[in-house]
Amino acid sequence: MALFKKKKPQIEEPMDLDSVMKKFDRESNVRIWEGTPKIVVTCVLAAFALFCIYVTLFTRWLEEIRLTSFMAFIVFLGYMVYPARKTGHKVNHMPWYDILLMVLGTGAFLYFTANAMTIIQQGSKFEWYQIIIGIIGIIALAEVCRRSVGLPILIIAGALIVYALIWGLSNPNLWGKLNYMVHYLFYSKEGILSTPINVCSKFIVVFIIFGAFLERSGISEFFINIANAVVGGFSGGPAKVAVVVSAMEGMVSGSSVANTVGSGSVTIPLMKKTGYKPEFAAAAEASASTGGQIMPPIMGAAAFLMAENVSLPYSNIIVKAILPAVLYFAGVFIAVHLEAKKEGLRGLTKEERPRILPLLKQSYLLLPLVLLVYLVGTSQRSIQYAAALSILAVIVVSLFNKGNRITPKKIWEALAAGGQGMITVAAACGIAGIIAGTITMTGLANMLINGIVALAGNQVIVALFLTMICCIVLGMGVPTTANYCIMAATCAPILVRMGVPAVAAHFFVFYFGIVADLTPPVALAAYAGAAIAQANPMKTAFTSTKLAIGAFIVPYIFALNPAMLFVDTNAGEVVLICITSLVGIFAVSAALQGFLLHRMQWYERALSAVGGLLLIYPGVVTDTVGLCLVAVVVVFQFITRKKEKAVA
Repeated sequence: MALFKKKKPQIEEPMDLDSVMKKFDRESNVRIWEGTPKIVVTCVLAAFALFCIYVTLFTRWLEEIRLTSFMAFIVFLGYMVYPARKTGHKVNHMPWYDILLMVLGTGAFLYFTANAMTIIQQGSKFEWYQIIIGIIGIIALAEVCRRSVGLPILIIAGALIVYALIWGLSNPNLWGKLNYMVHYLFYSKEGILSTPINVCSKFIVVFIIFGAFLERSGISEFFINIANAVVGGFSGGPAKVAVVVSAMEGMVSGSSVANTVGSGSVTIPLMKKTGYKPEFAAAAEASASTGGQIMPPIMGAAAFLMAENVSLPYSNIIVKAILPAVLYFAGVFIAVHLEAKKEGLRGLTKEERPRILPLLKQSYLLLPLVLLVYLVGTSQRSIQYAAALSILAVIVVSLFNKGNRITPKKIWEALAAGGQGMITVAAACGIAGIIAGTITMTGLANMLINGIVALAGNQVIVALFLTMICCIVLGMGVPTTANYCIMAATCAPILVRMGVPAVAAHFFVFYFGIVADLTPPVALAAYAGAAIAQANPMKTAFTSTKLAIGAFIVPYIFALNPAMLFVDTNAGEVVLICITSLVGIFAVSAALQGFLLHRMQWYERALSAVGGLLLIYPGVVTDTVGLCLVAVVVVFQFITRKKEKAVA
């Protein structure tokens, strides 16, 4: 664990970003292909991306054919791209057992593709060889998931399958149980081919390809420069730049680790240079980058699944996500501002900041995003068509950006990157479908719902707290998309039964699935930031959790008062809840940082924390009392600061 050792500033060396990505992001641990094999693999990945675009835009294939052919590609490419182990990779080498698994797994799904109509008409009666084929397909997909996603999600899936075979299914015959399970999980649309994979192959794939094209257009560099120009000169400017950049990059990328490494390679050294402690610099970047998954218009892949689960257009999900996302980033911005004031940190000098006017001339880079928002928001085109047209817009816009023109070679690379990016998401969605299918198949979902409802009694706040714990624990090592799929099948119905509107319940589990990337002990985004800052990883994780306090508070706000999500409300209520919530987050952040106008005493921090939490909880009485407590702290701080200045 040499990467985690604290290093002295005078011997600090530049961090290898590739090594950071490989350590904390499984998607970066890929086979080493060079020369002709690399060209072949790139072509296959790009062809897969084109296949996905073609199928989702221009075909009306039977769903079973579309999904199984998609999964055949995923299994085939999964073994081609991801090795069995993290280390010991040989150049242009693929062991015989990987080739065997790749052929058998791909063949299992293609068998379903070729015989889809026959299998559908069979009902639940299957031959023994069909059950073997189904088992091979499930095992092959599970191994792809292990390589590209990790073990935690497979442990959950494996435990549920064992439970189903031993206790969950009523058939006394083991072969009968196995027959029913394989039919349910492999051959029906309740397991692997359920909603997650359907949405993944239909919508998510095009947006992942869109993100790959945007990355090559130079928009990330534009975001960093514009943020430096606008907020870099303020107190503690580089940390504020990190927040603004992450909010903007979050509109493009839904990966917290990739966001942390991408913008953190620029912002973290700047933060350290201006006086921030390494742990705080890394934590500020990680907490801001993790919020990228909740930032419209693209958000994380789970947002597309949410639209399907709550039966709302994706454009509605985008609109409902705006206020919570703004509050989250406002909370992180406030925290880094208070830390800067507490430590007396400066901003960037005028010479260190880029000029704003030349940057404004590059604002045309935002046109593809504007087009995407317009097309999705006006519903003039389907989501897939909107993303496809936006991809074309990226290519056209890049022609005016001399340093980052998207050439035919870059188009091919972007398609290949999009194809590779789909493997992890699809593998996680497939296993999440198995988990959700097993829970439904055994009736475990109802048992869990009834148990937690009974434990919570009539207290919604208790049910929310228990759900939060489930999401965070499950999210330790499980990707956000898979986490959301599982929570949507288990915990979201609990909150709905307790009276929380469905869209608020699903947003709640979505948010807490995301903050698992910051929450110790498995805080991948925080650890990636710590590696770049050469800071203590655990201290960074705890600091990240403190900075991202908004992510732990905002979900309770919209669960207890869905006005923030524009549910059964009016403009006045929305404005009121935004004001009280923002003041509440400010007060809680001040209490955690121990600074408002100057350093706070313990009793001031206590009053500020209580007042902030009361403002967050909806109600006239709680808002009034909370506002009074916060006002008392502010007045007291103002008076004591005035006295200190007079003495000085």
